[in-house]
Parts: sequence; structure tokens; C-alpha cells
Amino acid sequence: MILPEEFKSRMQDMLGEAYPAFIRSYETTSHSALRINTLKGTREQFLDKAVFSGLREVAWEENGFYYSKQQSVVRVGKHPLHEAGVYYIQEPSAMVPAAYLEAKPQERVLDLCAAPGGKSTQTACYMQNQGILVCNEIHPARAKILSENIERMGIRNALVTNETPQRLAEVFGGYFDRVLVDAPCSGEGMFRKNQEAVAEWNLENIQLCAERQDEILDCADRMLRSGGRLVYSTCTFAPEENEGSIARFLMRHPDYHVLAVPLYSGMAAGNPQWAWIHNSVLTQQLEPQCRASLEHTIHLFPHLVEGEGHFLAVLHKAGEAESNIQRFPPKGIQMGVKAKEVKEFFQFQKESLNLDLTEGRDNCLLRFGDQLYLMPLDMPSINQLKVLRIGLHLGTLKKKRFEPSHALALALNREEAKYTMELYQGDNTAAQAYLSGQVLPFEGEKGWRLITYMGYSIGWGKGAGQTMKNHYPKGLRKNV
Repeated sequence: MILPEEFKSRMQDMLGEAYPAFIRSYETTSHSALRINTLKGTREQFLDKAVFSGLREVAWEENGFYYSKQQSVVRVGKHPLHEAGVYYIQEPSAMVPAAYLEAKPQERVLDLCAAPGGKSTQTACYMQNQGILVCNEIHPARAKILSENIERMGIRNALVTNETPQRLAEVFGGYFDRVLVDAPCSGEGMFRKNQEAVAEWNLENIQLCAERQDEILDCADRMLRSGGRLVYSTCTFAPEENEGSIARFLMRHPDYHVLAVPLYSGMAAGNPQWAWIHNSVLTQQLEPQCRASLEHTIHLFPHLVEGEGHFLAVLHKAGEAESNIQRFPPKGIQMGVKAKEVKEFFQFQKESLNLDLTEGRDNCLLRFGDQLYLMPLDMPSINQLKVLRIGLHLGTLKKKRFEPSHALALALNREEAKYTMELYQGDNTAAQAYLSGQVLPFEGEKGWRLITYMGYSIGWGKGAGQTMKNHYPKGLRKNV
């Protein structure tokens, strides 16, 4: 691999004696990993099925596993369990930021730069579909991919937005318990995996990225409550975007400090000496407490860990959360529709499901035209926001009937459906037929059935005579 000379020179200055080992890492192959989706089932359930061989644990994510290079990427990415959202293919170092975010059920969490969705879906697993997860992406095409991954992983409590950080900050002032900023960056940490990142690298872009990161972090601060946690991460080695970004943020926001968190084997502590922007901000200008905070930032270098290059800082905002006080978003709570307006849905639920999705919750159904959504509890108003996904898309209201969505199928466990049809009979033949849109042979009562593979939901079918009508979305169907 041909690396930019200016990049190599700077890395040699930064790493010193460790530089030869760093350069040698580019002669090795990158590491591949997957993360089990615990919204679909437990880690033990997945491992008991022994679908993939050679799995090894990722130290910083209990549900993350390296998979063997002998196990081809095509097979892992095209396997029916992938289509069912049972796991997410994710670069191992990219699992670190969400792990340190430590999101919990019932919290309000923002992933500000969320596409394609790896960290959002990881965070959703920690939240167990409880609370509100706002996943934002500024670029429309990438926001669409983010929304598709949120759907595939069966997430019920996510709001996917396509907004600027500045616009979100106007709407969600002081609203979130935790904010993740996986910032757009120069991508140096991905050089080994992405040749385009090498070709596009230049010093000017590093400066532009650093300036953009300052703006994004300031917006994140406006949306984080007192006592909240902010995790900042990049996939670059550029000091201007790492220690430099954190140093500048701390100087603008002295009410923050970087938390000292436990490091996993191979992780390296940050270096205050690297906190500069083309020498316009010198280390000597930093306050002592700022210098100490920078020592608690974290680097992942490819010669020290089994993963690509990453940087992160776990920041705490001063103050305490308001106890025993219901915090409402500035724009208020989104109002839903009355049950009598969507009686077709409740009829479907009574006939086809073993649970009441609205149990104990008023004002939780939202209707857009003929489309029906299940909102997260106390979902903030979406008025004047660009929204791609609102909680869980339930389906389509048609004349005197309700047609369930693919998103609903993927969000259900087998036990939650009254009628199911299992595809796995020792091989993938039936699954491949279903995923390609073929009609399946069937004997049984007419009506909706949750189609499962190895016990995991993968879509809908509708019994009709001697066949199972295939309702796998046409846009997702595979050629076999």
C-alpha cells in the first residue's frame, strides 16, 4: 500500500520507536467482525446454532465476535440470518464508542452522525427497546441506509432524522441523557480497509474536518443535559481532529472533563503533546486540568489491537440530572390518533399476535396517510423535522383491513406471533426461495403467518389454499 508521505512523516514523529510496527500493520489484512443483535435473541441462542465457525470474542463488546478469514464475507453478508437482522457486520474498533456510551433502558440517547447505523443499532441493544433513541444523518442517501438498518435489526424505539446538527440543537435543547458524536473525519484509520480514503487524503481536508467537528460538538453540548455523557470518536490519527478537537472543546466548555475509563488490552492513552492545529494552538496554552483530561482520551492503533484506527473521548458534563422531574422536549410531545380511527390494526393484532403493542400506553399510534407507526413512549414532537422513521412502522391501513409491514415482522419474536412458518429444514433451500420472492408450498389455515428461519423472524407470509403467498418486500428480494 502506498501511503501519503506527509502522513507517514507525521506518524513517525508521533509514534517514534513504535512507528515501524505501525507501518508493518499495513502489510497485514484487516479484521472482520459481527455483533449479535440481542433484540432478536440471546448471545447463547446464537452461538448454540453454530452457524459460523472460528468465532472469537471482541474484548470490548460482549456480543461482538471476530469471524475467521476462511469464512467468506459474502456468505456472512448474504446469509439468511443477516437478512433477519440477527447480527450486524461491524468493524471491531467501531464497536468501542457505543460500548463506552453505556446507554441504558428508559434513557434519551442521540447518535448525532449515525449512518450507516452500526453504533445506533449497538446502542439500541443496550437500551432494550426502552426509552428514545434519536439517530440522525445529515446526508439523505446515507440517512436512508441508516433507516433500513434500523428496520432490519428490529428496533422499536428509534426516531431517524435527516437534519443538520444545528437544526436538531434548536429542537432538543438539554433533552438527552447521552450523546454520541462519531464525527466525520479524514478517515486515516481506515486506510488499510479503504483505498479511497488514501486517495482523498490531504492536509486541507484535515483542517476542514477539524472545523466541522468543532461545530458539531458545540451542537452536541446544547442538546446534552447537565450531568450527561458525551462520547466523541473518529476513525483518524490526525491530532487536529483528536486531542486537538477535545482540547478546543474543553477550552470553549470548561464545564466538561474527560472521564478516566478502564482501557482494554492494546488501547493507548491520549497524548496532550499532540493537541495542536498547525501550531496555532500550542500545548503550552492548555490549562493544567485540560492537559490532564487529554491523558484520558483513547487511541486504537492497528499495530496494537485487532482492529482499525480509532480515537475516542468520554466526556462528562458538570451538574446533576433533575431527579423526580419529568423533562419534556421544548416542542412538546407528539400526539397520536385515537384507537377507533385505526380499528383495522387492532383487529389484525387480535387475530395474529400474542401481545398488545399498545398495552398500558395511550397516544402511542401515529398515522401518516394510510401508514401507521408505533411511537416510543413520550416521543418528542416531529413538527418541522425531516423524519425518515418514527419508532416502529406497523403497516398499511387499507379498506376494511390492515396489512402488516416488514418492519413489524422483523421486530417480533416467534413467540409473539400466533401463527408461524419455519423455513429451516436442515438447509437453506426454503429460505433462499422465500428471500427471492417465490411462493411456498403450504397446508393450513388462511391468514397471516410470521415466517421464521432458525426460529428468528424474517418476514410475513399469508396462507392461501395450498400455497403461502410471499410478502417479502420486492426491493429486498435476492436472485438465486
